[in-house]
Amino acid sequence: MSLLIKDVLLETGYKYDRETVIATMTETKDILIEEGFFTKIEAEIEIEPEMTVIDARGQLLLPAFKEMHTHLDKTYFGGDWRAVKATPNGIFSRMEEEASLLPEQYATLEERAHQLIRHYIEEGHTHIRTHVNVDPVMKEKHMEKIVPLLKGYEDQITYEIVAFPQHGILRNGPEFIHVLEKAIELGATHIGGVDPAMVDRDVDGYYQVLFDLAEKYRLGIDIHLHDRNSLGLFEMNRLLDIVEEREFKMPITFSHAFALADIKEIELEKIAERFVKNRVLICSTIPIGDGPITIPVKRLSELGVKVSCVHDSLTDHWDPFGTGDTIQKLNQLTERFGFIDEMSLGQALKYATRGITPLNETGEQKWPKVGQPANALLVDAVSSAHLIARRGPISTVISRGTILVEKEIDLKGVYR
Repeated sequence: MSLLIKDVLLETGYKYDRETVIATMTETKDILIEEGFFTKIEAEIEIEPEMTVIDARGQLLLPAFKEMHTHLDKTYFGGDWRAVKATPNGIFSRMEEEASLLPEQYATLEERAHQLIRHYIEEGHTHIRTHVNVDPVMKEKHMEKIVPLLKGYEDQITYEIVAFPQHGILRNGPEFIHVLEKAIELGATHIGGVDPAMVDRDVDGYYQVLFDLAEKYRLGIDIHLHDRNSLGLFEMNRLLDIVEEREFKMPITFSHAFALADIKEIELEKIAERFVKNRVLICSTIPIGDGPITIPVKRLSELGVKVSCVHDSLTDHWDPFGTGDTIQKLNQLTERFGFIDEMSLGQALKYATRGITPLNETGEQKWPKVGQPANALLVDAVSSAHLIARRGPISTVISRGTILVEKEIDLKGVYR
């Protein structure tokens, strides 16, 4: 299949006033996509009869988004409105709630997950990593539904699945490890976890099970860490100790990592050095709340740490505020950290794309290039910076050269 995009705007470099970036330079091109890859980028490409053609009308082409942390199996999205209940015992109150809520939701799990995936695609995502509950109540039942459901989207998106023991591991007894293994065998790419000190009260014992299973099944590790200050820092350092002791090579992700918002600069620099050494990804929703929970994304990036801006969930029994709108999320991130100039705004796109940006920090064009996968968005904006600052709309979502979303929008360009 061939897809030709005519009259599309591409970022080509930065315009400088002395040493300061003051604008993003662009050019209008035609782009040919064949077999899911960019194959030609030229001033003009002749239309052939077998081509599907998009007239971009000067819209900007940008890389598609990757949602690196959500929960497809536990959403209210697509169902009735429900606000969140109070949690007098924190995470343990949520576990008690799930004991009755998850069986109640089970009959509509697939319907709600479909709605959520379609919404993510509409909002420009062509990759989703979802955590899927494995717990003493539902056991592996959620994995039994989510795995085949996602396989049905393999012609549209790529995905990763985290077998997620939300209610702990050791505290559920030795037989629960067999449940967790059954869930993994259904098709997990990662194994998850949550606050081993608070939930299971045995950090080393917890990590031993986690790493034993990860090595046995060749899984990445993606662990939720809400514990703050020195406790959360200890949990991260201890996990990295084991990564280094075992020479563990699969990917490591710390989700939330609230402790990073509440430690001294010298401690942050030390742990950041270990993150870089061990190729750790940090996932953050850029939360707003009481106490220091917004992690220092800007400083982490300066130290070379990879950070992904994520939604976690759109609306569920944990949080009612999610939107799935990653442009809005990037806008929140850039305002929170004072990214107001052209370069810092534009480079913030990397937090939604796993590091892919049209230009690098020196203004060299890195995307799109011939031979790269054609996962892209057409947006009404004149630069990445403009898109994020003014929250421009998406008209078209392309995944591996296939049009997933195409809608008419009122093009305003620079006047948006």
